[in-house]
Amino acid sequence: MATIPVNAEEKLGAGLGAGEDGGKGQFVRVILADTQAIFRAGLRKVFALEDDIRVVGQAETLAQTQSAVTKFSANVLIFEAALTPNPVEAVANLLRQTPQLLIVVVTPGADQDLTLELFRRGAHGIVSREVEPELLVECLRKVVAGETWLDSQGVRWVMDAYRNQNNRPTGSRPKVQLTPKEMLIVSCVTQGMKNKEIALRVGTTEQVVKNYLRKVYDKLGVADRLELALYCLNHHVVDNTKVPPLPVSAANGNLAKAAAVGASSPGDSAASAVVSAVNPDSTEELS
Repeated sequence: MATIPVNAEEKLGAGLGAGEDGGKGQFVRVILADTQAIFRAGLRKVFALEDDIRVVGQAETLAQTQSAVTKFSANVLIFEAALTPNPVEAVANLLRQTPQLLIVVVTPGADQDLTLELFRRGAHGIVSREVEPELLVECLRKVVAGETWLDSQGVRWVMDAYRNQNNRPTGSRPKVQLTPKEMLIVSCVTQGMKNKEIALRVGTTEQVVKNYLRKVYDKLGVADRLELALYCLNHHVVDNTKVPPLPVSAANGNLAKAAAVGASSPGDSAASAVVSAVNPDSTEELS
């Protein structure tokens, strides 16, 4: 297949100069990265019918995609898994390269292992090649609104993976001793708290929280918040750790609602804790 240069869409990008949308982000700005020109053309026609979606760039190779996400200001990257032999690692690298980017991965079909790995490594949405156009449009809007997009089968796979992890023998990994500070931070993570709130609760900074999380990941042999939450819930790591309350000044401010959510009772569902931990801003973790 002949390659094409990464480019801005001349028609769909028309009239979208810098600042034209008032800086309010009213348009969902999309980069299409797919090996098939006919698929890209079809999506451009679909999105052209939507008032709030604009295609600003396209690519048909991984190298072009990496260039496009740097060159164009986009909210969402629609990324075909077939662009690379290792789409999971590619997604992780793209998110490191452009942390604010939202990635929707197009897979060739139903694939449980691929879905779970993409989800674990930060993909914001996963759709199959046969997705209906109206569902893809809805997916983009949901992802931009801060939600994760998985079809019902994908959700079942994620929950089954949680249950299987939770049923593993507790002796499957060696016991690791965490420091009291690490225990506090981990306990906050399992309750779905973001780094900012954790820092307030334990009396430190967000950067220090990130540093602690790096050490905990290395100690426990986990890769991210999801694996950390699953490990800790499965091994009862923080069962007896009491999360410190927010300082009075913070509790009276914008984090009051977060405090109420974070201060869940010990009887709360473990699955709910995992869902909270798995769906934070993927760029926050260790950036």
